Amino acid sequence: MSGRLETALRARIDAGGKCLVPYITGGYPGWVESIRACAANGADAVEIGIPFSDPVMDGPIIQQASQVSLDAGTTPISILHEVRTLDVGIPLAVMCYYNTVFHAGEKRFASDLAAAGISAAIVPDLPLEESGPWTAAADEAGIETVMLAAPTAPDERLPRITERARGFVYSVGLLGVTGERSSLAGTATALAARVKNVTTKPVLVGVGVSNAEQAVEASRVADGVIMGASVVRRMIEGGPDAVGAYIREVREALDTAQW
Repeated sequence: MSGRLETALRARIDAGGKCLVPYITGGYPGWVESIRACAANGADAVEIGIPFSDPVMDGPIIQQASQVSLDAGTTPISILHEVRTLDVGIPLAVMCYYNTVFHAGEKRFASDLAAAGISAAIVPDLPLEESGPWTAAADEAGIETVMLAAPTAPDERLPRITERARGFVYSVGLLGVTGERSSLAGTATALAARVKNVTTKPVLVGVGVSNAEQAVEASRVADGVIMGASVVRRMIEGGPDAVGAYIREVREALDTAQW
């Protein structure tokens, strides 16, 4: 049975479209309104970052937003409390580090996500081989665990990653941290093609997809994109209105491209 996130992404794909999943840092000023702006301008789902003091995957822009959020007293509980007020009509996922899950306890954290209306979770520093306790709790609570495939993953590992993945497979565009880049890394499309060869689940490229043109380029191979730093920068510089305008621009580029 597909969960809510995978069902929503498949609906876009089956209609001949490409998926767009923006990332918003939870707790940053205007974050709730920014999620609403994403939903209103064509996002298929939104990934909500739970700020953490040692964000190993996050580059400078998301680190900056996370620090502002933490300094304001944001906690996982406060984020989930506000998520309960969101009625945006699209699935919501959280991105968090395993320390956050472990601190709460796998079963409690999964239950809290489900109670808040969250559909899925991305835990980038939790290796497949150590994911059993979390994925069991998540499955039981109805939370889809998105698994990451890295450019360094050997071919024999990819089927195990995709088999365990729920919602979609996160095809990591390049080695390193998140951030805007002037061009899409060649590894982004190369890995997406490898992942697509071993699964029928939605495959989305994230990390290093920095503008509408790159979103289209990545989506020529993948089923869509996750866009983080470029979205968060607009939230920092221009607030929810800037986020909405940017998501509308990317959505239009994906919708008008010739596939």
